[in-house]
This record gives sequence, structure tokens and C-alpha cells, in this order.
Amino acid sequence: MPVGVAPTAQHHLFHPDAELAPARAAAAAGVPFVASTMSSIRLEEIARAGGLRWMQLYVQQDRILTETIMRRAIAAGYEALVVTVDTPVLGRRERDLRIGSPRQMYANLGDISAEGETLADAAKRLIDPRITWDDIDGLRSMTSLPFVLKGIMTGADAALAVAHGAAAVWVSNHGGRQLDRVPATIDVLPEVVDAVAGRAEVYVDGGVRRGLDVALGLALGARCVFLGRPILYALTCDGERGVAAALRIIEAELANAMALLGAPRVKDLERSMVV
Repeated sequence: MPVGVAPTAQHHLFHPDAELAPARAAAAAGVPFVASTMSSIRLEEIARAGGLRWMQLYVQQDRILTETIMRRAIAAGYEALVVTVDTPVLGRRERDLRIGSPRQMYANLGDISAEGETLADAAKRLIDPRITWDDIDGLRSMTSLPFVLKGIMTGADAALAVAHGAAAVWVSNHGGRQLDRVPATIDVLPEVVDAVAGRAEVYVDGGVRRGLDVALGLALGARCVFLGRPILYALTCDGERGVAAALRIIEAELANAMALLGAPRVKDLERSMVV
């Protein structure tokens, strides 16, 4: 199934099993699970769930810590590094400012949020807002793992990502939570696919709620479509069983949509099917 579990942080807020539950469900379904730098559980524990696992990386102000996380991910058997490039600072999330944030646990950073610290405060304290293409080149030189750049929203940046050695470009607007009035990812996906021109894989997330949404992303040229919020909703409802059920629903809906579109195989989904 050309679907994956996108990196989302702080799963302890949704279920006591935290990241272990969706990681196990993804492994059972045979789809990639992308562990977040900001996970509630250490990346080594998540890796023990098995399956196809990738590591999402926020470049930290402490570059030694960044390198350490990379090396730990490699040692734990992660098969790709997903570098998020759309978060130099956190977007202005007014609900968070109004109601505050629950206490965060950053297991991979050996850190816990201070009392009253918002997620934006933590991001400002931890994440380096000054990364450049030179930094991406430096990180990529440290490993032979495939590099995925997540948060690309234009053809121009997609072409630059490929020029700097990205094995894949991930079209994402960070769940619509970074910049108000940013386009939907489905609207910019064709531009990115055209700019990449087959030189790297293209992934997409954002607003994916049904198997038909997956079919749309695939028809417009994505190799894989990633799920964020639906996985968290399912995790909240019923832990690992909930996530497994959600993936089964998506798979059934995707198969149904493909049949109705006259596409017996994923590669038969075409851009001409989308108006």
C-alpha cells in the first residue's frame, strides 16, 4: 500500500503506548513509520517495533546533538533520514497561545519542557532557524542513508533539493499549522512533480482523510501519501488496534476508488483523472 505514517510528535498525549502503538500497526500493515525527533519514546525503543522505519530530523541548535541523533538512528536500523525544512520557527498557533501547552517530553533529546513552556518556546530553544543548503550538504555527507527533505512547497525548491542530493522530496505544509493561507499540498503537488522530473521520489501529506485522497495524490504523481491526524485520532480511540483499523479502512477505500476510476494498479492512476 503506497501509504505511510507521517512524523507527529508527543504521542504520549494521545495514548499510554505512545509511538509504540502506531509503529507496530504500521509494521503489521507493511507501510513506513516515520519517527519524530520530538517523540515521547526514544528512537531505539520505536525501532524495536520492526517494519520499515525512517527517522525525521529537526536540525538542533546543538549540532553535536543533531549528529548524535543521526548516528543513533543509523545504529538502530532506520532506513532513511527525513529532514524537516519548513520550521525555522513555529507558526503562530493562537489556540496554543490561548490555552497553553501540556508538558512535553522530548525523549530523543534527553529533555522535558519547563513548567509553562509552550511548544513554540521549546522550538525556539531547540531548533536552529538558520539552516541553509550548505548545512543540508554537510548533514548528507555524514551518512549514506537516503535523505528526504520534508516541507517543500514549490517547484523551485524541489529542483534545488534534487540538486543537493535529496533522494525524495516531501510536499508538506506541516498540517496547515505553520503559515496561514499557504496553499493546500494537493494544489502544488503537480508543480513539484514536474520540477523533480523523475530524478527523485515525491511524497505528499496534508488533508488526507480517505482512501480517495490517497488516490488523488498518487494520480498527481506522488509515490507515497502520508497520514498524520487520522493516525492520531485512531491512536486516541483504540491504541494499536485503532491505528491498524484506520490503515485497513484507508486501504479498502483506496482499492474501491481505484476500481471506480478504472485503475487496477497504482501506476494506472493518471493526472487526467483529476479535475
